[in-house]
Amino acid sequence: MRLGLDLGGTKIEAVVMDAKGEIIWRDRQPTPAKDYQQILTLIGEMVARADSDMGEQLSVGIGMPGSLSPRTGRVRNSNTLCLNDQNLPQDLMQKLNRQVRLANDANCFALSEATDGAGADAQSVFGVILGTGCGGGLVFDKKLQGGANGIGGEWGHNPLAAAKADEVPGPDCYCGRQGCNEVWISGSGFARDHLAVTGQALTSEQIIAANTPEAQASFERLCDRLARALGAVINLVDPDVIVLGGGLSNVEAIYQRVPQIWQQYIFSDVVETRLLANQHGDASGVRGAAWLWPQSA
Repeated sequence: MRLGLDLGGTKIEAVVMDAKGEIIWRDRQPTPAKDYQQILTLIGEMVARADSDMGEQLSVGIGMPGSLSPRTGRVRNSNTLCLNDQNLPQDLMQKLNRQVRLANDANCFALSEATDGAGADAQSVFGVILGTGCGGGLVFDKKLQGGANGIGGEWGHNPLAAAKADEVPGPDCYCGRQGCNEVWISGSGFARDHLAVTGQALTSEQIIAANTPEAQASFERLCDRLARALGAVINLVDPDVIVLGGGLSNVEAIYQRVPQIWQQYIFSDVVETRLLANQHGDASGVRGAAWLWPQSA
C-alpha cells in the first residue's frame, strides 16, 4: 500500500492505494493556505490517521503546486505563496519520520495517467492540465522525467508557438512574462480571450454552453492555439499519447478539432500521437502522488 497526498490551494486530499491501484482509504481537509506550519501539522495528522487505519507506516508521496529547486531543495513557483522558499522535503521528513517524495501536481497527473490511466499502453506520455492554470508533465516508460532543472514538462510558461501578429507580445502572465501558453489556453485564458474579443464576461463552461457564433469563434481560437502549443511538444518530444486534464478536458469537441488542426504545425507527414481524455478525473493527481513510490520500492 502507498499513501498519496494532493496539496492544493483550497484542500489537501489523501488516499491510500493498494497494489492494484485501487483507492481503499480517503481523507480530505481544507488547506490552511496562509500558514506553512499549519500545513505541516495538518499533513502530519492526516498521515498519522492513514497509518493507524491501515496498521502500518505507509510510503508517502505528495503532489504540490510549484516545484523543488535542485540547487536548494526549497519550493519555488508555488501559487500557495507560504510554501515558497521553504524546505518542504526536510520539514516533512522530520514531521513524519520517514522519506517523502514530492513532485509538481501536473507531474503527478501525468504519472497517474501513464501508470494505469489513459496512457497505460504507451511508452511516452505528455500530461496536460487545462484548468485555472496550464501545466504539464512528461513520463517515459512509466517514469516521471523531472529534468536537470526540475522543470521537466513545464510547458505552461513557454511562449505560444507560431504566435500571430495580434498575439504578440500577448497578455501579462503572473510569472512576469507575456504571451505564455497559460494566458491563452488555460480555462481562465480562454475566458479572458472571449471577454477581450466580445466584451462578454463568461466562464469557460458558459462559453462552451452558449453555442453562439461568438462562442464558437472563441472556441476555434482556443483549438488553434492548443494545436500550436501541442504541436510544438510533438515536434520536440514526439509522445505516443497526450492526456488532457482540468476543466477544459471535459469538452469532447477538443479531441476531434485539435488533431485536425495540429497537422499543419507538426514536422511530419503523419501524426500518430493520440490526444485522449484522462481516465481518473479529479483523483488523478492524488493517485499520481501515491505512484511516486513504485511497486518495487
